[in-house]
Amino acid sequence: MSITAVFCTEFGDPPTIDIRELPAPVPGPDQLRVRLEAWGVSYVDFLMAQGGYQLKPKLPYLIGLEAAGTVMEIGSDAFGSRVGDRVMTRHRPGAFAEEVVLPANHAIAMPEGMDFEAAAGFRSAFATAYHGLVQAGRLAAGETALIHGAAGGMGHAAIQVAKRLGATVIATAADAEKRAALVGLADHVLDYREDLAANVKSLTEDRGVDVVFDPVGGAVLEDSMRCLNWGARLVIVGFTTGRPSTIKTNHLLIKGASAIGIRVGEFGRHNPETYEENLRVLLDWAERGEIKTHISHRFKLDQVAEAFAAIAAREVVGKVVLTR
Repeated sequence: MSITAVFCTEFGDPPTIDIRELPAPVPGPDQLRVRLEAWGVSYVDFLMAQGGYQLKPKLPYLIGLEAAGTVMEIGSDAFGSRVGDRVMTRHRPGAFAEEVVLPANHAIAMPEGMDFEAAAGFRSAFATAYHGLVQAGRLAAGETALIHGAAGGMGHAAIQVAKRLGATVIATAADAEKRAALVGLADHVLDYREDLAANVKSLTEDRGVDVVFDPVGGAVLEDSMRCLNWGARLVIVGFTTGRPSTIKTNHLLIKGASAIGIRVGEFGRHNPETYEENLRVLLDWAERGEIKTHISHRFKLDQVAEAFAAIAAREVVGKVVLTR
């Protein structure tokens, strides 16, 4: 029996993608074999395939950081799952194949009522949003969060997490259609290119925001420095604009503010118990229908190039998923 798998064979813009047929994998002693039904595609997947991410896999590599499917076989020393369990999986990378083997602790039981597509796009976005807003941002009920890149996977998740925590949310996006899609999800929606500081101050009665959640970087975070309340926390998630921000430390000093960068994968490796507790909370919220994956684009597994093109063109609201 053979399976389809999607490899990156050369970094670039666009990267070189190769669809291969491989023998079905066999689990080792502490591994599971999972038949995957859906795969989440993120900006990080695209950036990694360009060769622009912090983690640069050795070529050729199997693309993909997350997916969802059914446990088909359990290695002799693997614990925590049973054959037939529906799970979401995490990889570093290695997800984009019809079947995978992975460590048993890299499979997470799916909540009741969640389908494979939603599960495939859930973990990385919501885990990043929760860690960023809770551990890094210390966001509390009654505070105000400014969430940039709010139409993206992490931003969309961050709005939901912030609202669930009891915060007021000001969401930003440059595209008018994306802003329209956020109306009703966030309390306020702004174009960050148009008088950001003045508009934020107006919405907060000149008080400013308590937390900035920023996956965009560049001038966006620099402009956000004028939007801060006393004691504000800046959570730096990435820089999809293509350049890091230059933060003036006098703004931090004057506002008693702090800035912290997050990488949820590294956080999980250094703090596995807290990471698992974060997931437990998120999965509980998802099972109760309080948060959910928003999917705007679906492609087949062998259409990874098309999925990357949609991400590059900034057409996506929420997540892109691949299906069988």
